[in-house]
Amino acid sequence: MIFCNFREFQRGVKIVNIKDIAKEAEVSVATVSHVINRSRYVSDNLINRVEQAMKDLDYQPNLLAGSLRKKKTGTIGLVIPDSSNMLFADISKSFEDMFFSKNYNIIVCNSAYDINREVEHLKNLRSKMVDGILMIPATREGGHIEKISTAGIPIVLLDRKIPGLEVDYVLADNYKGGFEAGKYLVSLGHTNIGYIDRIYPHSHSLDRKKGFESALAGSGISLEEGNIVKGGFTYDDGAGAVKKLLEKNRKITAVFSFNDINALGAIRGLADLKCRVPDDISIIGNDDIYLSSIYVPRLTTVHYPVKEIVKEAGKILLARIKEPIFKKSKEILIQTELVIRESTAAIIK
Repeated sequence: MIFCNFREFQRGVKIVNIKDIAKEAEVSVATVSHVINRSRYVSDNLINRVEQAMKDLDYQPNLLAGSLRKKKTGTIGLVIPDSSNMLFADISKSFEDMFFSKNYNIIVCNSAYDINREVEHLKNLRSKMVDGILMIPATREGGHIEKISTAGIPIVLLDRKIPGLEVDYVLADNYKGGFEAGKYLVSLGHTNIGYIDRIYPHSHSLDRKKGFESALAGSGISLEEGNIVKGGFTYDDGAGAVKKLLEKNRKITAVFSFNDINALGAIRGLADLKCRVPDDISIIGNDDIYLSSIYVPRLTTVHYPVKEIVKEAGKILLARIKEPIFKKSKEILIQTELVIRESTAAIIK
């Protein structure tokens, strides 16, 4: 590693500015400025001369300074709860692809389901003067998010709704997803059904559970407390959860998990107990991450509409950035869909 004195470095290196470009291209400073900022018509001949001079002198325009003058930085903040989660990784990539095509850069922040980290990320994004923020909130706290909104920074929340917080939302229809999962298990003849619930309830998991319970109730089946366990956010958490579930009730023939990672972990946990999926117990997940389609057995799951949610959330945020004058907040609900694969089967009587 080489260390040097910065002032000595400055004395030894020529800092190129637009006056140098103008001299090299034999044009006015104003012409160079117009070429860089595309602020006025300049002939193709002059543009070529300026661009060649910039290339010859290895000049890089100060985009940040220009952005600050225009009160736009060309950056979007994205706050997600867990960067290792395949669903959130897919969402992040989709947003990056979308905004890259529109000349925006994305700053991705991982809150790790920690409210304190989430607060700090929002403070940092605000200090960086991002043009807007997309966010999947980790908790049901909304005070720090409201500060961003009242500061005039457009913010769109995905996946989860926070009670009393008036911002734009783009949500999956989790109630419908839970309902379809429950309805399908009942149609296969299952009546003793288990549920792996989210360890900390949020709007999406609450809606999912309500839909599931409603589908069972429609067939005269109740989701007993003895058939419910809490699961964490990892594969191992799912394996542990299903083992606890069977300790409470060994007669369970089907399980619905609040997400795919837990469902896949549950399949592993059942294998440890010498239970076969779906011959002995059927498993349904939620999210339809890529791993679910290649796991053995392939997982029956509720598809989370990533593309549609990203498209709508991006559209709303860009509209807010373009026209920051306050308008009534929007709430868009995107439909989910049950994807039937190999991890579920009918009861054999």
